[in-house]
Parts: sequence; structure tokens; C-alpha cells
Amino acid sequence: MVKRFGLFLMACFLFISLVNSPLVGSYIQSLKIGAEAVSKQNDPLYERISMEAAEKRIPAEDARIDKVWKTMPGYNGLEIDIPASYRKMKASGKFDPKKLVYKEVKPKIHLGQLPPAPIFRGSPSKPMVSFAVNVAWGNEFLPDMLAVMKRHNVSASFFLEGNWVKKNPEIAKMIASAGHEIGNHSYSHADMKRISKEKALDELRKTNEVIEATIGNKCTWFAPPSGSMGPDTAAIAAEAGMGTIMWTVDTVDWKKPSPETIINRVSSKVSNGSIILMHPTEPTALALERLILSIKEKKLKIGTVSDMLSESRVEVIE
Repeated sequence: MVKRFGLFLMACFLFISLVNSPLVGSYIQSLKIGAEAVSKQNDPLYERISMEAAEKRIPAEDARIDKVWKTMPGYNGLEIDIPASYRKMKASGKFDPKKLVYKEVKPKIHLGQLPPAPIFRGSPSKPMVSFAVNVAWGNEFLPDMLAVMKRHNVSASFFLEGNWVKKNPEIAKMIASAGHEIGNHSYSHADMKRISKEKALDELRKTNEVIEATIGNKCTWFAPPSGSMGPDTAAIAAEAGMGTIMWTVDTVDWKKPSPETIINRVSSKVSNGSIILMHPTEPTALALERLILSIKEKKLKIGTVSDMLSESRVEVIE
């Protein structure tokens, strides 16, 4: 009798040990999850959400090298988070499009994985544009331009010549403190097509040093003066830790056209992903407010080059 009782206790101990073991616990949990998944799949609400997810899925776009536009950034896709949406609707048991939960989906290929090449525009699927303001002169027009941007809550990318920053540190600080992105525009407005690699690197590094010493910013992007590039310019900029930015739409403001000409020139060409080149000139300062309003009328957001080239989605402005 005692022997049988001992065997019984041993069996109970073994049973409890098995049930509490990680392996068995994991197996039981997987059975529960499996049962729950089957239950959800048989639920008309879950099925409806799944159908909605299949219809509304927007695939991510990989970064790529385009034959025309050279380097093109990637753009996040968008899809419905089915389990999260189901949890929000489960209590009522009714499908409600307002309770759908969305999540962004990353591309497989990112901008940083591509070989160095100039960037002329952002993703044509992203409803956003950027002002690229090259600064080597025009100090008297910068305060008005900054005031207009502040009034309309617009952030831009200012590409500063290193020698200009050295001579005008307070203006450079004013631009940065207003929340604008600061980029590199060479040190002496050098023609990158006509100088050696050593000279080009010196131009870029000196500018980065003076910008960082003056305002504490590290430059991510380089804009070649006059858009002049040699075959290795993008690779040289990459060696200095920067991507190379060109433009999609040129205001040609350095020729001093009328403000109306600038507005018409940009408005007729601007679209998703446009980089709009400008300088601190009188016609640009006079045209800027109307230009911002005309771009916003096209349901386009205006932001820095970095924000526009990021993979993050931007919703269409209503």
C-alpha cells in the first residue's frame, strides 16, 4: 500500500514538472494561440478587416538609381494592422473604418545602400517639396525670407558657403536658430568640375568645420555651386560624409526676374518630391509668400531636404 502511494506521488510530481516545464508551457501556449487564430479567422469581423487590409495595402517603394533622376529615395508603404484593428472593434463586434489601425512598412532598399550619385528630387509618391536656398551673398534679403517662412511655419534647407559663414556668423546662427536645415555649399564657391579631388575635399571639409564651429551643426548634404559637378563629385562628397543635392525646379532668381515670373515658373513645374532651388535675392523675397501659398494650394507640404527625402509617409494636406 505504501509502495503504491509512493508511486502515485512520484507520478504526480512528474506530471507537475512536465506541465511547468518551459517546453510543455510553450507547446500549450502555441495551442492557445492557434485556437485563438482559428477563432478569429472564423469571425466575420476579422474576415472583413482582413479584406479591407488587402484592398488598402500600399507597398513600400525601394530606393533606386533612376536613368533620368539618378538617386531616388525609398518611401514607406502603408498597411492595416489587422490584429490591432480587430482588438479595437471586438467589443462592439461591428466593423468601423474609423477604428482601423495603420502601420508604415519599410522598403527593403534604403538610400544609404545606393552608390554615391546626385539627388535631383524626392519620391514622386510623397506629397512634399523642399526649398534649397544657396547662400554666398544676399544678406540684406535673408531677414525678410526668414520672416515669411516663420509666418507660414515652413522649414527649408540653407546651403551655406564656408567663407560666407566665416564672415557672417551671426546671420548663419540666425538661420539655424529659426529651425532650418544647414547644408554645405563649398568654401569659396568652387567649380567642382574643374578642381582636383584634394582641393574638392578641402573645400568641403573646411566648410563643415566652420559651420560646426559656428553653429554646432554637422552637414548631411552638399549642394555644388552653380550645379557644376565632375564625374566623381558625389563620391567625393560621400567621402566627406555627405550626400549631393541638386534640384528639380530652378527659380533662376539670380537673373533678377520679376516675382511673378518666379511664381509662375515654380507653380507650373512643382510636384511631389520637387527640390526648388533659390537664392536670397530681392525678387525671391518678394515672391516667397505667394509662392508658399501656391504650393500649399496644390496640397503639398513644404519641409527640409532631409524630411522630404526620408522614407516616412506624409498625408495629403486637405
